[in-house]
Amino acid sequence: MPAPASAAPAKILLAAAPNISVANVKAHLSQLQSIATANGGNRAHGRPGYLASVNYVKGQLDAAGYTTVVQSFTYNGATGYNLIADWPGGDPDDVLMVGAHLDSVTAGPGINDNGSGSSANLEVALEVSRQALSTTKHLRFGWWGAEELGLRGSTAYVNSLSAAEKAKIKAYLNFDMVGSPNAGYFLYDGDNSDGVGSGPGPAGSAALEQTLKDYFTSIGVPTEGTDFDGRSDYGPFIANGIPAGGIFTGADGTKTAAQATKWGGTSGTAFDVCYHRACDTTSNINDTALDRNSDAIAYAVWTIATSTPVPPGTTVYSDTFETATGWTANPSGTDTATAGAFERGDPAATSSGVALQLGTTVSGSFDLVTGAAAGSSAGTYDVDGGVTSIRSPAITLPSSGTLTLSFSWYLAHLNNATSADYLWVRIVGSTTTTVFTQAGAASNRAGAWATASVSLNAYAGQSIRILIEANDSGTASLVEAGVDDVKITQS
Repeated sequence: MPAPASAAPAKILLAAAPNISVANVKAHLSQLQSIATANGGNRAHGRPGYLASVNYVKGQLDAAGYTTVVQSFTYNGATGYNLIADWPGGDPDDVLMVGAHLDSVTAGPGINDNGSGSSANLEVALEVSRQALSTTKHLRFGWWGAEELGLRGSTAYVNSLSAAEKAKIKAYLNFDMVGSPNAGYFLYDGDNSDGVGSGPGPAGSAALEQTLKDYFTSIGVPTEGTDFDGRSDYGPFIANGIPAGGIFTGADGTKTAAQATKWGGTSGTAFDVCYHRACDTTSNINDTALDRNSDAIAYAVWTIATSTPVPPGTTVYSDTFETATGWTANPSGTDTATAGAFERGDPAATSSGVALQLGTTVSGSFDLVTGAAAGSSAGTYDVDGGVTSIRSPAITLPSSGTLTLSFSWYLAHLNNATSADYLWVRIVGSTTTTVFTQAGAASNRAGAWATASVSLNAYAGQSIRILIEANDSGTASLVEAGVDDVKITQS
C-alpha cells in the first residue's frame, strides 16, 4: 500500500539484510523453555523464571558488544525488569528501536507468546554484532516486562524518558507472537487503510508497514493489516507520537477459509490454540513462520538503520486547496452521482455511529470533499448514484530525477457499503493509470486522515493531470471521501 516518507524515508540501502538462522532462533526458544521448566513452568512478572530470562538475554548481548541496562519497575507489589540494549554508533538523535515482551503468563512458558518475538529480536541483534553493522540511525533493542499485565514494562520505559529523549526515537518496531502454529501474516495497519478500530498510527507508521510489506512481497507471501488495538507494547509509543510498526501471526482469533487458502493452515481454528495456556511450549511453533518473520525483522532493521535519507528535493506542484487553482469537477461529463459530488469546499462534519465526513482538514480550512455541506442527515450529501470525479489543471513534470506524488485522503462508509465502492487517484498523461485504490467493504469505516505517496517516474517529462474519483455503487450505501495537501516533488 502507499506510504509516506517520514519514519522510513526514501533512502539508499548501505548493507544487504542477512538470512537469519531459524535454528539459532529456536535455540534461544529452547533456553527459554528450560528456564520456565526449572522455575515453576512459567516466566511471568515477579516470578524467578522472568528474571532468569532477562539474565539469559543480557548475557548474550553483553558478550556481543552491546551496552545493556536493566531497568526495574514495580507492579502488583513485585519488581519487574526491562532490558535495554544499545548498539554503538549511528545518529543519537535518530533512534530506531526494536522491541518485544519477554514475560509469559503464569499458566505456561510463553514460547510463542512471546518467546518467539524475543528470540527473533535477540538473534537479529546478535547478527548485527557478527556483521559489525555500521548504522546511520542509532539502533536500540528492548525486552519488556509485565506486558501480560497491561504493557507495564514498556509503559514504565516510555514514561521514564524526557520529552527530548522520546523525540529522538523516530521509529519503534514491535514483534509479539511471530511463530503461531496456525500462522497468519499480519502487519500493524500504520496508514489505517483497513479502516478498522483506532485509526492510523503516528505519522511515519505507514512507512514502517510498507517496509515490512516490501519484504513479504519479495518472498511472495501476502499480508493483511492488523489494528493498533492496544494489546501490545507499541501502545505507549504511539500514545507519545512515536511511529510504530510490526508483525503479528495471530493469537486467539480464528483463521478464516480465505486466510487458510492464502497462507495454509486450518480454517475455523485459532491461530494459536495454546495462547495463554500451558501447552505454549517449543512444540507450539510454526518453523516456517518463525523463519520468514525473523528474516523480515532483519530486513526492516537493515533497511531502516543503514539508510541515508535523500534530500526532500524540489516541489514541482502543490495544492492545499485554500484557494481555487483550477480543479474541474466532472471533467469528462460522464459522472453519474446524483449527490455528494466532489468539490473544493470547507467541509461540515457528519456522522452516523462513526465519523463520516471530516469537518477538519489536514491544513487550513478547505479540501476536496464529496459534498461539503452537512445537510439534514448524514445521508443528505454523501455520494449517491455512482461516480463523482474532479481533475487537476495540467502539470508539467520534469524529465529527470525521482518524481513522487503525495497526498492525504480518507474514505468513510457504513456497513451498507460494498467492495464496489471506492476512492481512486489516477494519473492522466500519455496513458491513464490508477495509482491509488481504496475499496469499500460491508463494515463501518470511520473517516480518518491517512497519507499516501506514489512514484510518477513513468510520467517524467509529460504533461499530466491528477484525476480523483469516488464511487457509491448503490444508492442505499453511505459513502464519503476527502483529499487534501496534494504535492509532487522531484529529488
